[in-house]
Amino acid sequence: MPEMSESCEWMVRGGSVSVGTEPIVMGILNVTPDSFSDGGLYYDTGKSVERALIMEGLGAGIIDIGGESTRPGSHPVSVDEEMRRVLPVIRRLTGQSGVLISVDTRKSVVAEAALDAGAHIINDIEAGRLDPGMWQKVVKYGAGYVAMHMQGSPLTMQNHPDYQDVVSEVLEYFNDLLSQFQRVGIQRRQVVLDVGIGFGKTLEHNLDLMRNLAAFHQFGCPQLLGVSRKSLFDKMFQLGVQDRLVPSLTGCLWGYTQGVQIFRVHDVRETVLALSTWRQMTQ
Repeated sequence: MPEMSESCEWMVRGGSVSVGTEPIVMGILNVTPDSFSDGGLYYDTGKSVERALIMEGLGAGIIDIGGESTRPGSHPVSVDEEMRRVLPVIRRLTGQSGVLISVDTRKSVVAEAALDAGAHIINDIEAGRLDPGMWQKVVKYGAGYVAMHMQGSPLTMQNHPDYQDVVSEVLEYFNDLLSQFQRVGIQRRQVVLDVGIGFGKTLEHNLDLMRNLAAFHQFGCPQLLGVSRKSLFDKMFQLGVQDRLVPSLTGCLWGYTQGVQIFRVHDVRETVLALSTWRQMTQ
């Protein structure tokens, strides 16, 4: 089993959170009508807040709130519409809970409004490629920043993913990105890396990255893994979205053995129990 990465303090807006002492589950809250797994279920603000509080009670350390679907083939929504969806949820959740709040957005204007409303973390699938102003907001607010790798955009990313060596190329991407962060003033202790399973990758690309997750600890940043209900399980086993719990949990457990510290999931209770069982049996 690969050596686990050392624990550290992840800097987020308003403070920090210990990462690496025990796994952190990030609960997915899609405030959208069209997300691939739960689109429309929590489109109403009240239902979204209720769901967030339930996930917190089940053991989620972070709630990741998104107002724009980034499933393969999806089209972007306007800044105004995205803010209309997420800001009321963030404001109400901030008033009712002490859970860490992440905003899943590619737009700096949305990120700044979310941080003003009480969010602590920006989860940016574009890592600033779409909107270079995003990095300025990370610096200004001292926010936690999840930087993901993606080839292409959500609309086109699964058309023809192409790599000579996906692991080496994603490693090089993060190395270059972290150098850019240093130049603009983003501290490494603000950054979490996400290899972007399912974002501009074929099944084999995804599996190669999963087999080599431990390699990404060389940067000294925590690592987030998002495999929950992903389409790679359809390609592997011909499973519909609602039938992918078992492989999703298996992917999280594998990631944990590779030293991954943060797990972005739909099924909070099951993931918390699986990780807790694994830890008690192996420690």
